[in-house]
Amino acid sequence: MKLIFMGTPEFASTSLLALIENRFDLLAVVTQPDRPKGRGKILTTSPVKKIATSHNLPVLQPEKIRHIKDELADLAPDCIVVVAYGQILTEEILRLPPLGCVNLHASLLPAYRGASPIQWAIIKGETITGVTTISMDKGMDTGNILLQKKIPIAAEDTARSLHDKLAAEGASLLIETLHALRDGSITPAPQDHSKASYAPMLKKSDGLINWAHSAADIVNLIRGCDPWPSTFTYHGAEMIKIWKAVVSDEKKTDAPPGTVVKINAHALYISTGEEIVAILELQREGKKRQDVDSFLRGYSIKTGDKFSLKQTE
Repeated sequence: MKLIFMGTPEFASTSLLALIENRFDLLAVVTQPDRPKGRGKILTTSPVKKIATSHNLPVLQPEKIRHIKDELADLAPDCIVVVAYGQILTEEILRLPPLGCVNLHASLLPAYRGASPIQWAIIKGETITGVTTISMDKGMDTGNILLQKKIPIAAEDTARSLHDKLAAEGASLLIETLHALRDGSITPAPQDHSKASYAPMLKKSDGLINWAHSAADIVNLIRGCDPWPSTFTYHGAEMIKIWKAVVSDEKKTDAPPGTVVKINAHALYISTGEEIVAILELQREGKKRQDVDSFLRGYSIKTGDKFSLKQTE
């Protein structure tokens, strides 16, 4: 089976490696152009490009996918595989390969269509997620379902750990899907669009903790925003990132949400709209991520202090 692979981030590179290891005929790899990143604005190649070049695969990096439609047509692929590419394919390209365009998505579609399904599944408190392959159409993640696999979300999973699980399971499902397409043994199934939910791209501001929310919701937000955009709160004029927390079994007090109600070497206990959150790891601006004991050696927080939504003097 002759393939063109389209993808950009680390999640996609896992699938590309699986295609290489399973000896698929990769005609070309399409990925986003190199972009300046970080404070130094260093020109950075995508994880997919790094894998492709290390295996001597032809790489295409158009600013717009429509700019290379003729080149893609000349390659005459049997199928185009798309994994977190980052651009919308035109209908002309979607119609190009005889076996269609196959997309791997990190959710159980139609749930969590969009750019950040891994993060939002955790933020929303899901205990089950999965991976789905679809036959692409012109909509966003709306195509007919080819195969799906369910994956449990562990209580300790963060977006980082769940990303790695889904990337590995997704790559395996993609290989299974392509073999089934080649053999004609797969029957696409329409999505139930009435059950669709959405996972828009996260913004930095999504990580701001509202302590009036429930303890469970706050902990899920912290998990879902690790590693990016990370959650944060304000203690006086200082912004503090919160990296790890659990719902505490400490008895709820009458203290307003955001109030520090107890401190020990292991945790800061914070009042919320429901129950108590025990913060286990946090970080000051410009400093390293630390456990509570290490953090308190260099920073003063006392019982009765308040974490808030904005800076205060």
